[in-house]
Amino acid sequence: MESTAELIEKLYSKDNKVAYQALQMLETESEKSNNVYKFFHKFSEMIENSNSYMRTRGIVLIAANAKWDTENKIDEIIDDYLKHILDEKPITARQCIKALPRIARYKSDLVECIREALMKANVSIYGDSMQTLLYKDISYALKKIK
Repeated sequence: MESTAELIEKLYSKDNKVAYQALQMLETESEKSNNVYKFFHKFSEMIENSNSYMRTRGIVLIAANAKWDTENKIDEIIDDYLKHILDEKPITARQCIKALPRIARYKSDLVECIREALMKANVSIYGDSMQTLLYKDISYALKKIK
């Protein structure tokens, strides 16, 4: 088994298959323990990356570590995170929207701003086929976030 630090490095691999496998392993580890949380700063950097795959990895891992966020690091970056509801890449936007109920479950103080951002999201910036999917994602996320 690779160390958490080695898996974090693999998130930056040019080989998307390698990076995706690392993401899956880190997400699984995040369910079980807070070992991945100590790399939170890396994930918050990733969501600002010019590469949409990198942004998505950061989005997913921030949400996966919400339950370990005793230092309120998510609170500090929530505005930057919520911008990705309307990411330039609709696939990244969808991943962000789908991750928000996970954050809301563990960060009750952020529920109001998350719900507000979802309700204000104007998905008309995307093509028609993507708009429909994003509307459904937003609707589903809002139902899950109480």
